[in-house]
Amino acid sequence: MTFWNEELETMPVEELKEMQFRLLQNEIHTMYEKSEFFRGRMQSVGLTPDDITDMEQFRKIPCMRKSDLRDNYPDGLFVRPYDELVRIHVSSGTTGRPTVVGYTQTDIDNWSESLARGLTSFGVGKKDVFQNMHGYGLFTGGLGVHYAGEKVGATVIPTGVGNTDRQIQLMQDLPVTCLAGTPSYMFHIADVCDQKGVDIRKQTKVTKALAGGEPWSESMRKKLYDRTGIKAYGCYGASEFYGPMFLECDAQCGMHVWADLTLIEILDKDGNPVPDGESGEVVVTMLQKEAFPLIRYKIGDISTLTWEKCRCGRTHPRLGRITGRADDMIVVRGINVFPSQIESVIGEMPFLSPFYHITLTNENYMDKMVVDVEVLPECLPDDVNAINEMSAKVQARLKEILNLKAVVKMNLPGTLERFEGKAKHVTDNRSWD
Repeated sequence: MTFWNEELETMPVEELKEMQFRLLQNEIHTMYEKSEFFRGRMQSVGLTPDDITDMEQFRKIPCMRKSDLRDNYPDGLFVRPYDELVRIHVSSGTTGRPTVVGYTQTDIDNWSESLARGLTSFGVGKKDVFQNMHGYGLFTGGLGVHYAGEKVGATVIPTGVGNTDRQIQLMQDLPVTCLAGTPSYMFHIADVCDQKGVDIRKQTKVTKALAGGEPWSESMRKKLYDRTGIKAYGCYGASEFYGPMFLECDAQCGMHVWADLTLIEILDKDGNPVPDGESGEVVVTMLQKEAFPLIRYKIGDISTLTWEKCRCGRTHPRLGRITGRADDMIVVRGINVFPSQIESVIGEMPFLSPFYHITLTNENYMDKMVVDVEVLPECLPDDVNAINEMSAKVQARLKEILNLKAVVKMNLPGTLERFEGKAKHVTDNRSWD
């Protein structure tokens, strides 16, 4: 097993937790002094930094939310002047104002360090040629992954998003061994390879991929491998942190969260911590962030966290697969539905591609949910009855999982929209006027 920083990555858990809490106390003292926003939050509940002597006291600090970032647009949460910053990134701003994040050189270094540990954990190093299909520019994915790839000694090809034919040509012409991009775009690459008659296994050297930027399922991972021979590793992060930060190791049993950089809480709907390994909302505190601090930030993702030692030997906590979002949950006829639940059902069906779309309407104020799915080319039958049987099977399984009836529409191979960046899975056309 290869490590980037073996001493730190395998530190005994008790020592690791002690170090983590010391860093937390230092960050709270610093932010109380430098951040008017954070100081006001603590004063609102009668706390000073000296009161934070354990996690129980720490959890009395009110959580930050996305609305706090929007309300302080563009730079009201910065705690360093611009002459100390080396970079600015801006989120896509799909809801409300975009999030503007500033970085000191230390922030950039810590970001690269986090990803370097992760890349090393699944075998990326000097012998790899690393084709980075994440977007460059204001998006954090491209540059973050690029710097880390160079840091571990890989040869990085900064292809960015799009131009699929060129992506495939480079995969064939150069000794590319590893890709990075969104899972949905990797399936699109596989589709275009099939159309062009390119066998990824035989005509490229690609065997692994870093997949992030959107939720995806274990069944999608298996389908990608069965189709292409590419073993995909999960990634988690957000612009508010630094960008993508935490990766799966070769054991693929959760994403390693580096406890010297980040403290993650998993809370139930009442804001209480859940037991180790149980599901809840992810709350993030950055421990060494200089320009744009985050203390108890509710990002909205639903996941689990465990401190159980990983099979790879690393002792830092592991974040489970993101199973949904607290803020993009769909309520249909009073039932909470996450797109990831629908995706998991699609992944169970060997005759379906991973592409899907959910459309919500309401007639006479009665909600209706239509799920468009796509048949794999090799599974497309000539018999209409067989198509209907497929649809009925998917519909029955969705009813079992969601406790809700959904209309399932079968689509021909290649007809649902593909996305080069994050996939958009839901259209809500409901109206209550």
